Amino acid sequence: MASLRQSAPALLLLVGFLTGSVLADDPLRTYDWTVSYSLLSPLDLEKMVIVINGQFPGPLLSVSTNDVVSVTVRNNLTEPFLLTWNGIQMRRNSWQDGAQETNCAIPAGGSWSYHFQVKDQIGSFFYYPTLLLQKAAGGYGPIRVNNRDDIVSLPFGCPCDEFDTTGSALSISVSVSDLQVTRQENLLQELRLALQLGLPLSYQPDGVLINGVGPYQTNFLFKPGATYRLRISNVGLRASLNFRIQSHRMLLVETEGSYTAQRQDESLDVHVGQSYSVIVRADQPLGAYFMVASTRFLDDEVWGVATVRYSGFSGGPSSGHPPPGPDPLDYFFSMHQARTIRWNLSAEAARPNPQGSFQYGLIRETRFLLLENDRANLDGLPRHTDNGVSFLHPDTPLKLADYFQIGDVFSPAAIPDVPDGRSPSSGTSVIDVPYRGYVHIVFQNSEDVIQSWHIDGYNFFVVGMDVGAWNESKRDTYNMVDAVSRSTVQVYPQGWTAVMTELDNQGMWNIRSQMADRQFLGQELYLRVNGSKKGAPTVSDRDELPLPGNAIMCGRAIGRH
Repeated sequence: MASLRQSAPALLLLVGFLTGSVLADDPLRTYDWTVSYSLLSPLDLEKMVIVINGQFPGPLLSVSTNDVVSVTVRNNLTEPFLLTWNGIQMRRNSWQDGAQETNCAIPAGGSWSYHFQVKDQIGSFFYYPTLLLQKAAGGYGPIRVNNRDDIVSLPFGCPCDEFDTTGSALSISVSVSDLQVTRQENLLQELRLALQLGLPLSYQPDGVLINGVGPYQTNFLFKPGATYRLRISNVGLRASLNFRIQSHRMLLVETEGSYTAQRQDESLDVHVGQSYSVIVRADQPLGAYFMVASTRFLDDEVWGVATVRYSGFSGGPSSGHPPPGPDPLDYFFSMHQARTIRWNLSAEAARPNPQGSFQYGLIRETRFLLLENDRANLDGLPRHTDNGVSFLHPDTPLKLADYFQIGDVFSPAAIPDVPDGRSPSSGTSVIDVPYRGYVHIVFQNSEDVIQSWHIDGYNFFVVGMDVGAWNESKRDTYNMVDAVSRSTVQVYPQGWTAVMTELDNQGMWNIRSQMADRQFLGQELYLRVNGSKKGAPTVSDRDELPLPGNAIMCGRAIGRH
């Protein structure tokens, strides 16, 4: 049973946070969100959907670099709830990450306030629920971290303003997702039960949603001659999607907090958990055009379709059929597109210095990890593993167990750095890594379906990807100059993806499959980034913020402070 410490301690935390690590001119943004169920029909059949302040998708979280954010979440569901902020790095503050092993859940009927700073970040992201497969029922929404115009200007000539998701203004958020439809009113209960009984989630979704609704239910209004910034996020369960707008080319400019070398694309693959920004100019004849998000790498394509309508035009699209995308089974098209997304070395992002001034290719590697995903049968039921270990959640969140030095919760030896041929098993996988080290991680996908991996707390440089098994000779193929920096990356079937990152953010950080069913069945682990061998209580506040005064206590942490 969880216990809550709220009110005055929460206020003290916010004051301490503001005075201890934030400049006086960093604005405070406050939000009050109520999470509840609503009976909606995203694909005609009525389902219980998780809404925030009555909205699906949830409200836009629009902030600027270095803003301080306070989000009070009131949980009106009948089960525990947590939000994570996919791609927001939570500098020195994994206490606010919202992963299952960094936070105790907000109990049904309870509330909790997240307090964090969007430190040195810009870009396009999203939030979503992390517990009990709740993402399958909604609860997600867009995040925009804007440049501070008085310090850093945009690296593209777009007169965009940030508005809501209705499509009536010059910047549009587009959330795309796949959806599994069940015959029961309670979607979550059926999906969870099926997975726990060993019945896999169908690779073939029943539909694709654009901004929470099914095909032909969303309209975006374009003003002729205007320029638009579209922020696109794949918030789905497992399907990669190809995004395109009929007769309009897209200028790729940003992904997950990094400005990219600008290039024109007719369509863009967006894998699960990924976010992009594109610039689109309304330069076509007055009319209406199809916006499409269609599934990739499935035998039968499933399409989400919306309409882009120019103001002053009341008819429908001139073509009766949405435009086709690339061959749905063409992995090489997708891999070539991914490999050619490069970092814009001259652009300034959150700080007034070029992104390329950080020369990641010259930093000495201090740790190598090869994480191989696979399937296993444990106790008669299917599970998903990394290096032979399927993640088992302990009775106390790892972050609290580490802070209070509670024994027998986890051991850094539970998972090997590289596959070692061990028999598959369940375990609480934590890898201990030194603060300010430089880690090289290879994600090896030994399965016949695409994977998507995310690391909380960091962006990483995607230095290489290919098919086949990784070996040392693959280092010769790496891009050590202008590889894109992001927080979620795909790994193609029977292939590998290599990333590098500097471990400059102390805390307990989740590495997870973004495929919801795979994470639910154990495909995740944690990095414990710590500058002290004796545990978190000895860590300086300069390197990591202290335990929040409003922290929820659960498990063996109840009664501690």
